[in-house]
Amino acid sequence: MTGKLSALIDFADPQQPAGPRLRQAFGAPREVLVARRPEELRAVLDAAQAAARQGAWCVGYLRYEAAPAFDAALPVHSADGPLAWFAVHDTALAWPDPVQEASPLLQWQEAMTRPAFEAALAQLQRAIADGEYYQVNFTAQMRAALDGDAGSALALFQALQRAQPGGYAALMDTGDEQLLSVSPELFFDWREGRLLTRPMKGTAPRGVNPKDDAAQAEALRSSAKERAENVMIVDLLRNDLSRIAEPFSVRVPRLFHTEALPAVWQMTSDVEARTRPDCSLADVFAALFPCGSITGAPKVRAMRAIHALEAGPRGVYCGAMGVLRPGGAATFNVPIRTVSLRGQEARCGIGSGITSGSVAQAEWQEWRHKRAFLERASMPFDILETLALDAGQLRHLDAHLARMAASAAHFGHPWDAAQVDACLRDLVQAHPQGLWRVRLLLAAGGTFSAQAYGMEPSPPRVRLQLAERPLDAAYSEFVRFKTTRRAHYDAFTPASPEVFDCVLWNELGEITECTRGNIAMRMDGRWVTPPLACGLLPGVGRALALREGRLSEAVVRVDELARVEAWAFVNSLRGWIDATLA
Repeated sequence: MTGKLSALIDFADPQQPAGPRLRQAFGAPREVLVARRPEELRAVLDAAQAAARQGAWCVGYLRYEAAPAFDAALPVHSADGPLAWFAVHDTALAWPDPVQEASPLLQWQEAMTRPAFEAALAQLQRAIADGEYYQVNFTAQMRAALDGDAGSALALFQALQRAQPGGYAALMDTGDEQLLSVSPELFFDWREGRLLTRPMKGTAPRGVNPKDDAAQAEALRSSAKERAENVMIVDLLRNDLSRIAEPFSVRVPRLFHTEALPAVWQMTSDVEARTRPDCSLADVFAALFPCGSITGAPKVRAMRAIHALEAGPRGVYCGAMGVLRPGGAATFNVPIRTVSLRGQEARCGIGSGITSGSVAQAEWQEWRHKRAFLERASMPFDILETLALDAGQLRHLDAHLARMAASAAHFGHPWDAAQVDACLRDLVQAHPQGLWRVRLLLAAGGTFSAQAYGMEPSPPRVRLQLAERPLDAAYSEFVRFKTTRRAHYDAFTPASPEVFDCVLWNELGEITECTRGNIAMRMDGRWVTPPLACGLLPGVGRALALREGRLSEAVVRVDELARVEAWAFVNSLRGWIDATLA
């Protein structure tokens, strides 16, 4: 890690999530406690707890593969590192300033193929139907080659935090590996005899606009499938807590609470208890570990299914990362949304809970939504708007700025209306005549820039071609919001100069848009355009045509294209251009 830092803890207060955060940095530890074999784990936890009660800070983790140390019936793969690691610190340091170096560029590989995913899901659902278990949390590991050395871990961690703010974030550098967690999930908070757990179970994508976003949250809250998935884990946690709780103290003060994350809505519930006077940290872990939200129910049977289906160890992913404060109070996350760096490889686990009601397409898309934080952090991008400057007038300026401001709010980029006005005013004054394509950019730090490029008038008709394969990223936020991240579009750039653009479609076979604009189709005598739910950019030209009544929304599938009577390419820059599909 950069400088003398070896660990960072940036945790919400579980008791007051909107209150001050626990933000502590740590240098070289005075002692490191390591358990490499199951029989060593309790001694490490006891030593960490004793050090904290004597006034030290202890930061550390447990790998998922530590589970058999508490219950030999819990099957796991062989661990790929220490089962537990804790660093003991006498003091904490000041929180570091943001680093100026760029974070590593990571090209993540798919965790598994779609056919393999569907085969695993089908196998799990057959076992669920046979009564072997109710729910299994199935995961896989994504991998990427590091561009840069481990010294960039702090820069990557800060990029991950910008992509997934809040929650229970931690960075730990053990020397052999660097663990970067921006987990939104609390495992447990234990202080003054009160033990709080907050399992996270139930997911829905964020909406394409505020109205749709609110509808997605309500659909999650009212979904029988998601509520059943959540309550299964709540019941499991109630049972786990009862093993160390004072009689009749286990309670569920909050159920089915929805939390907004950048890419998804998540459902959480609170389960808490008063622990017995003789309860130790090792006893808490023995009762709760691994967290039921990342195993399934019943825990032993679910973990058997995980062991059979998952190819290797999960590592710190789905284990626990956290801190013991001076005095002994303990807070640990469930390390989801967590990247591990070792040598020249980065790893990140992605998963979801499989029940009898799970649908392969929905679960696959949930994995896509959950990995959005990686896409944000792994490659820098600017928010982008492309406008026409015609004879000194910016076309549809208010609509473009409103869309850009919405994108800035979504990605957490600062928005300064006065700065963007000044930026565009200077550009317009420099180009008072002619037709220009204006490229307006907003960087992550809030800085605007704009360039103008000469543009020829739009042709009266263009030729389009249908994509040969679906756009895998059709539901990505980098489709719903316009940015400089365009690799998913660039892969469909037509090879022939005679073809103006490519007509895209999603994995459900639904037409979505073109790579540089929206699409319009005349069917049954009326012009239609795909709804945003199919996975496409809310184009300014499209919105204008909808308001004018020239267009209406309708889902059009690839197998229905024979019914299309006419085509048009639509965007704010070019306007409405009649088209022919090659």
